[in-house]
Amino acid sequence: MGTLLEPEERVLATLNADGSRRWITPRLAKGALWKRRRIVGYALIALFVSLPFVRIGGKPALLLNVIDREFVFGGTTFYPTDTLLLGLLLMTIFVSIFFLTALFGRVWCGWACPQTVYLELVFRPIDRLLGTGGYTRSPLSRLPASVRKALRTLVFVVLSFALANVFLAYFVGTERLGEWVLGSPLSHPMGFGIVMLVTAGMLFDFGFFREQLCTVACPYGRMQSVMLDTGSLIVGYDARRGEPRGRKKKARTSDVSLKVLPGQPEPVAEQELGDCVACTMCVQVCPTGIDIRDGLQLECIHCTQCIDACNDVMLKVGRPTGLIRYSSQSGLEGKPTKRLRARVIIYPGILLVLLTALFTVSMSKGGYSAELLRAAGLPYNVLPSGEVANQARVRITNRSPEARTYTLSAETVQLRSEPLIVGPGETLSEKFLILADRSLFATGSRVEVTLMLEDDLGEQRTLRHSLLGPAGAPQGTP
Repeated sequence: MGTLLEPEERVLATLNADGSRRWITPRLAKGALWKRRRIVGYALIALFVSLPFVRIGGKPALLLNVIDREFVFGGTTFYPTDTLLLGLLLMTIFVSIFFLTALFGRVWCGWACPQTVYLELVFRPIDRLLGTGGYTRSPLSRLPASVRKALRTLVFVVLSFALANVFLAYFVGTERLGEWVLGSPLSHPMGFGIVMLVTAGMLFDFGFFREQLCTVACPYGRMQSVMLDTGSLIVGYDARRGEPRGRKKKARTSDVSLKVLPGQPEPVAEQELGDCVACTMCVQVCPTGIDIRDGLQLECIHCTQCIDACNDVMLKVGRPTGLIRYSSQSGLEGKPTKRLRARVIIYPGILLVLLTALFTVSMSKGGYSAELLRAAGLPYNVLPSGEVANQARVRITNRSPEARTYTLSAETVQLRSEPLIVGPGETLSEKFLILADRSLFATGSRVEVTLMLEDDLGEQRTLRHSLLGPAGAPQGTP
């Protein structure tokens, strides 16, 4: 076996040179931005937990019921048949992400992502309190390590189980979840199994995987390079002001003759040093373990901890804050930042078109949707009475929260159909017969007819259907 080449620099912030896991135990910088993030974060936790219980017009604010194929966004119900609506909604979400990233960088990752919010505001504070997860100083450090680890495991299991139930509520609804929680696990083994699986996944994530989800597994960090431009807002280090790094001494070194050993770099005079004092506090507080002074990196989640830490150091050494700050690549290079850029203009335009189309299509759906389909079997049948019979199928999706009764009618043809009762949120497909006089096919074998569908509230739909029959006038007709 040959000798492995040593990498010139660290491959991953969470990886040691020998390939082992580098555990990240970031210090906490309690600056102004951290206080704002904490307010936003706890408000978002309250939103994440309460959102499945919020009702808009009697419907959940958000429900992703895959089993019953029902999706609710903002009180509006989408069904699998609403392919256009679902497509427009997904495109709107993606374009919104592109637009926000072009403007504010990875503000989602650092301020709003559930992974970051729960890890930094719930699980890591527990480790700091108990002195576990790599932290050694804690208010409970007098307790034996085994006791603190057992407490950590217990608390993490309880929190993960609670969050798993909240997570499941997004997919099955709070009513069904309540029945499952109060009932025996044997009556709903699949739901219980999903909760246990999600609980185990959260334990693995928040207890072990942690920041690696952001740096290794999440694709968003890798996508940001194509969504950012030189004018996008980022967390960056001002190298023009901070370099060269070094600690300034009280005595001036410019007037002192310094002896330089062979092969050593020339010493830098105090007045030539930048504002960065090489304290590495920005590295010690980073939750992904990177050095922000190395420039824009995909591991940076824009949590602003390095800004708070650096500002605190600058205040202590009597220098201006903002060595690490919110800026843009152009701003950090001393170039003017353009407010109006191609992406800032194009993305809102596309977003406006998508939102208009989404609103228009959504409003046109009304309380129900319906379509006429040709039923399987013979294309048509000529009855002894001379009438031409076509089998059709009507499919009705009731979007209202109550059961509705639907009635079909027509003027030029006869219908053999009964009123249809469709439950709330249900889709019903029913066969019926269309009887047409043979004289309608005097000019061809295909005739377009119009049917009217009306519910018990008077909401009507006009449905068009092509009838098939024998071409030409019937025998004996002059």
